[in-house]
Amino acid sequence: MRKLLKRLALLVLLLVIGLALPVGYIEVACRPTGQTVEYTSILPVENHREEGRTLLTYPEWHIVHAYDDYAEVIRTGDPHDYNYLSSIGGFWTSLCSLSQASGPYGGFPGEFKQTIYTIGVSFTAELLAKAAYEETLGRAGTWIRGGTRAPLDELSAQQASEYSQFLRQIPWYRWDFPREAIALSDQATEIFRDKERRFALGLEYRVKARYAQVIAAAVANMTPDALRLRMIVTGLSPEDLSHYERLEVVRQRDEGIEIDTPRYRELTHLLSKMARDGADFIELAGNDDILFTLTSDDPVFDGALYSFERQGYGDTRHLVLQPVRQLAETLRNLDDDTLRLEHIHDY
Repeated sequence: MRKLLKRLALLVLLLVIGLALPVGYIEVACRPTGQTVEYTSILPVENHREEGRTLLTYPEWHIVHAYDDYAEVIRTGDPHDYNYLSSIGGFWTSLCSLSQASGPYGGFPGEFKQTIYTIGVSFTAELLAKAAYEETLGRAGTWIRGGTRAPLDELSAQQASEYSQFLRQIPWYRWDFPREAIALSDQATEIFRDKERRFALGLEYRVKARYAQVIAAAVANMTPDALRLRMIVTGLSPEDLSHYERLEVVRQRDEGIEIDTPRYRELTHLLSKMARDGADFIELAGNDDILFTLTSDDPVFDGALYSFERQGYGDTRHLVLQPVRQLAETLRNLDDDTLRLEHIHDY
């Protein structure tokens, strides 16, 4: 028993060290470079958001994209077809590139590091655990099942797709994991694969439900992040702008029209539509640079901070940092057949 406990303690220690290694690498090898570039904003300081946040919002979105990739893979395949290690590596290597690029935008602030490193380590641990199961017992379940997908294979693929869409606008811990576990039990048949999926995914959902409760309680007393932001636009009249849903015209300024808009996924759709309608963007949240992601069939995009393959889709994601004043023209010139907007990262 003593030898067993020692081995377990050593295993835990090695696991902790392994999870901490990427953090150490980022701190040592991915330091911000370049001097801070000063910019005199149009909007008052109360409407400002830190410019570096456009870079540092990406790691959380990498996780959102990973769940989307996973959903696409299992839509027609199996969980062991997903490359978990590639997804983990994509998180840390993209974070390295973003940390290095953050120098002119204020660097990598300590308050963001704690959050990003925490979600990165949690994401890594989750995918390693999932990979360990799906590559062994989960794969064996597909051998026993054969080539015909089981009812819970289809249900779990549907759940994964719905969850990935949910994450685009709402924090993960608000997802109803107990409901999904009940759905597995309700729709399971007596075949082995359904029993195995009900056990494995049901356990995963129950663990996440408990963890979600902890996170929800932890953030309950925190000041929630703003759900809207201010920007300056030209090219459209106040009357034109009043027709956009959830957009508020604030005032006319010499530099353009100040508007108030929703953030997150809604903002991506809104800016894309406004650009097609002839709007030009002058300033967003007091900033003159913005990060966005594109997908394309070409694995290379000139000027991308980082590019990597999207699993399940057979194309490539590119992280692009660009002046706000160029954004509208870039959006207007996108060709959906070869270059597609994925997400605009606000602050």
